[in-house]
Amino acid sequence: MQDREKMIAEIANEVVARLRLHLPQPLPPAREVRSQQDGGQDGVFDTVDDAVNAAHAAQKKIAALSLGDRGRIVEIIRRICATRAPELARMELDETKVGRLDHKIVKLENVRYVLGVETMRSDARSDASGLCVIERAPWGVVGMVLPVTHSVPTMASNAINVLAAGNSAVFAPHPSGCKVAAYALQTFNREIQRELGIANAITTIREPSIEAAEELFQHPKVALLCVTGGPGVVAAATKHGKRVIAGGPGNPPVVVDETADFDAAAKAIIAGAAYDNNLLCIGEKEVFVVEAAANAFISAMKKAGAHQLDASAIERLSKAAFTFEGGGKGCARAHVKKDLVGKDVAVLAAAARITVPAGTELLFGETDADHPFVQEEQMMPFLPVVRVRDFDAALAAALVAEHNYRHTAIIHSRQMERVSEMARVMNTTLFINNAPSFAALGSDGPGYLSYTIATPTGEGITTPLTFTRERQLTVGKALRII
Repeated sequence: MQDREKMIAEIANEVVARLRLHLPQPLPPAREVRSQQDGGQDGVFDTVDDAVNAAHAAQKKIAALSLGDRGRIVEIIRRICATRAPELARMELDETKVGRLDHKIVKLENVRYVLGVETMRSDARSDASGLCVIERAPWGVVGMVLPVTHSVPTMASNAINVLAAGNSAVFAPHPSGCKVAAYALQTFNREIQRELGIANAITTIREPSIEAAEELFQHPKVALLCVTGGPGVVAAATKHGKRVIAGGPGNPPVVVDETADFDAAAKAIIAGAAYDNNLLCIGEKEVFVVEAAANAFISAMKKAGAHQLDASAIERLSKAAFTFEGGGKGCARAHVKKDLVGKDVAVLAAAARITVPAGTELLFGETDADHPFVQEEQMMPFLPVVRVRDFDAALAAALVAEHNYRHTAIIHSRQMERVSEMARVMNTTLFINNAPSFAALGSDGPGYLSYTIATPTGEGITTPLTFTRERQLTVGKALRII
C-alpha cells in the first residue's frame, strides 16, 4: 500500500511539473522600475479604476512567480511589520485615536504567525480509471475592506494570504485609518519592487469613501471581495453578485463555573478583555459566572488587578457609553457611542467619576444579563459580570448574548463534559477553554493568525487557501497504474 501511494505521488508530481513548463515563467527582477505608474505612487492611486488596473497588471506577474518567490514577498511583509512595528503602531494610534500603543506593537509583531506559502498544496487521487490532480488557483484581484480597529495589521495579514495564493489586492481602508494604511502599503510595495521587480503588488486609493468602496465592489476586474467590519459594510459588499469573504461582528461571552481555577481564569480574562482596550472582535466582552463561584471569581479579578465598579459608577459609565432611544435604558434601544470605544481605562474612569490605581488595565462590575454592556459589542475596557444560577443558566445566557454571530466563545472549567457541551451549543468559529481569547490566534497558544475571521460566510480564520479556487486536472487511462 505504501509503494502504491508513493507511486501515485511521484506520477502526480511529474504531471504537475510538466504542466508548469507551459506556464509563464517568472520575470527577472528589474534593476530600475518606475515607482510611479499610471498616476500612482507606490500603490496609492487617486481613483478606484487606476488602483484596480494597476493591481490587475501586477497580479499576472505575481501568479507567474514560483512559490519560493511568493514566499519572499511574504517574508518582506513579515519583516517590515516586525522591524517597524513601533513606528507603524504609533502612527496608527495617532490617527485612529483608539487602542493601546504597546498592544498595537504586539499586533504587528504577531504578523509572523500569519500563514503564507507553506499552506499551498496540490492534491491527487487515483483509481483504475486514471489520475486526478487538484491545484489551488488564484482568483485575480481581490477587493478588501479594512477596519479602523486594526488597519495595518489587517492589511498585512490579508496581503500575506492573498499574495501567497497568487492574487493581488486593492485595499479600501477606513477613512480614520487611511493615512497609516497607505504609508504601510507603500513601504511594502517599495521593498517588493526592489527585491522582485513587481510594482503595485497591492494598491489603495488616496481618499477612501463609501462611494469608492461601492465602486470597488462592482468593478469588473475585481474577482473576489473580502470585508472586515460591521454588518453594514458586509451587506453592501454582498449585493453585487460576487463571492464575499466576510468578517462580521462578535460579542464573545465567557462562562466561569465552580470547577475553574479562579486565579488563572481572572488573569486570562483580564489579558483578553484588556487587549488593545478590548478592540479585538474575539475579546472577552461579558462574563456569566455561576452563583457558587461568583464571590471567589470576583475576588480573583480584584487580586489580578482589575478594578470593580459599584452600581452607581456603572450607571454613570453607561450613560457616557450609550445613547438610549426614547430616553429608556433597555438594551434593545441602546447604541454604543464612539466617544469611549477603544479608550484607556483612565478615560472610562473619568466618565464614571471614579479614581483608579495607575496601571489598571480593566474595569469590571456586576450587571444584569440584559444590560447594554452585556448585549452590545461595546469595545472598551469594561467587563460586565453576571451571576447566574448554574452552568445550564450560564450557557443559555451566553447563547443569547452571542446573538448567533457564531464568532467566539470562552469557558473556564475543568469539567470537559461542560466544555464539550458549550462548544456544541455555541457553534462558534473560535472556542477557547482555560486560556485568553487571543490564544486562538497563535499568541501564547497553538492557533494561527489572521485579522480577518470570516464568521458570516463560514471560512473562519483566513489563510492563503481561502483566496484560491480549486482547479482539477483529470488524466484518463494513459496514466493508469493499476
